[in-house]
Amino acid sequence: MPDIVNQIHESEFRWFAVHTRSRSEKFVQRMLSKKGILAWLPLQKLMRRYARSTRLTEKPLINCYIFVKIVKDQYVPVLETENVAGFVKFSKNLIAIPEAEIDLLKRITLEEGLDIEAIPGAFEEGDPVEISAGNLTGMTGRIVKTEGKRRFQVALGQLGYSLLITVDAAFLQKTNLVLD
Repeated sequence: MPDIVNQIHESEFRWFAVHTRSRSEKFVQRMLSKKGILAWLPLQKLMRRYARSTRLTEKPLINCYIFVKIVKDQYVPVLETENVAGFVKFSKNLIAIPEAEIDLLKRITLEEGLDIEAIPGAFEEGDPVEISAGNLTGMTGRIVKTEGKRRFQVALGQLGYSLLITVDAAFLQKTNLVLD
């Protein structure tokens, strides 16, 4: 069994993604800031048209995600923050996000007039995937069919049967497992 990687460091601040409850990203950012934790929420500015007016609004670039720059001592306080669902992990590994990727996100969010949609990974038919949330967490399978940008049919074969289920992209992550 491969070792689980944890890139959180004792004294060197590193960026990590944190998964929040739906529509609570701004609240989580405020709560983390009150604890003295550097939290960044990439926002995009959008013009919303209403029946009688047009208003500039800010919406999270990536729903249910916020980024924190922390050291090991701040790990538990982040998890204990209200509406935090947990750290984003890749195959159970806690991987730091390179500063260059955060800088790129910051540049994107500063650019006005861009219509940006963040889609978690680009999934294609045949891709091996692991379900990372919900009751089927940890199950692996292969994408059989795409149903729009956000929903995929996944064949799960771990039960001795092939089950075909439709899964939201938010619950999937690519895996490099070789599936039969």
